[in-house]
Amino acid sequence: MTDKTEDMIDRYLEAVAAQLPVEERDDIIAELKDLILSRVEAREEETGRSLTDDEREAILKEIGHPLVVAARYRKGPDSLIGPELFPYWLYGAKAGLLILGAVFALGLVIRLIGGSANFGQDIAQAFHGFFGAGLTLIGSLTVAGAVMEHYAIRPKWLTDWRVKDLGAFGLSDPSTWGMAAKSAGERMQAQASTKPLRVRPLRMRQTNVVGDAAFTFIATGMFALWWVGAVHFPGIGVMALDGETARLSPAPIWTALFVPILAYALAQMGVAIFTVLQPQAVRMRAVLTLLVAGFGLWLTWTIFQAGDWFILSAGTDSARIAGDLALLDFDLVRTLGDGPRDVAGIASTLSIVGTWVLAFMGLSLVWSAVTSLGRLFRSSPE
Repeated sequence: MTDKTEDMIDRYLEAVAAQLPVEERDDIIAELKDLILSRVEAREEETGRSLTDDEREAILKEIGHPLVVAARYRKGPDSLIGPELFPYWLYGAKAGLLILGAVFALGLVIRLIGGSANFGQDIAQAFHGFFGAGLTLIGSLTVAGAVMEHYAIRPKWLTDWRVKDLGAFGLSDPSTWGMAAKSAGERMQAQASTKPLRVRPLRMRQTNVVGDAAFTFIATGMFALWWVGAVHFPGIGVMALDGETARLSPAPIWTALFVPILAYALAQMGVAIFTVLQPQAVRMRAVLTLLVAGFGLWLTWTIFQAGDWFILSAGTDSARIAGDLALLDFDLVRTLGDGPRDVAGIASTLSIVGTWVLAFMGLSLVWSAVTSLGRLFRSSPE
């Protein structure tokens, strides 16, 4: 065996050793070296001469690339996300990307309605933000899946599932979103008419509850990530105003309520997860929803009482965006968009919109609390 042969083999073994656990490295390398040397000696006996560099390298290639060879000796999974977890990863990625797409599309529409002077730039920023947030989402899902794969973590919901809980998986189907929107519109029309609503079967109601809860979890999760700064949505808080860039600056109330708002989002996610896992536990869900709705009402009232919410500024001009009970006037709503397109006019419009949004949020939370109380006194599940 020549020094040149030993050199080539040693370089190969060093590359393999670098990928192995330290505590097992010496034994594996000794075993692998014996295998390589025996193959080289057998080939030299066949040819009756020393092997050339190309022939020696061909033997090493037959054994395999150092990364592949080291993987054969490594304990644990052979893939980042295995075939058992991959379908769940794919569902999370599809559903999350659909929600992100809806969020960025809504933001783009709002900016265009606000009188954007650069349509192409707004679209480019929306796409840029979507791809950045999408990569963050996929990266987070991949890290979570890799940890579960490496440590063989298998949550109970992977194996202990029931057919009636499968409604949530429609979130990854774009057509489901369209059907849900159509169904919501039909329900609103039915409520506005004098015809009684048809009672839905028990299974359909449970499926809808699980689907709504899954959507709430993903959407609220995206908000929580944005709230703590883990996900960024470029263009939020910036609009074009008469060829000038106008910016929204948050008032101190948002800093004061940073932790309560994050706690509220996490509480909503907790209730949503519980609903997905235990849709039949109607009364417990009602208790949890009632508590979260009460917390949400307190937050909504605190934000409304703060008065100042944002400062809109463009150049040297600035104006407050604030709430007031006097803004809850239908005549003001009918005149939205008719005011001046300066900083003061836009701030006034946003103040009206913000006040009405908070009012609807409050009414929605009151309705959630009332329906939860109703479920507490019903003996039959949904």
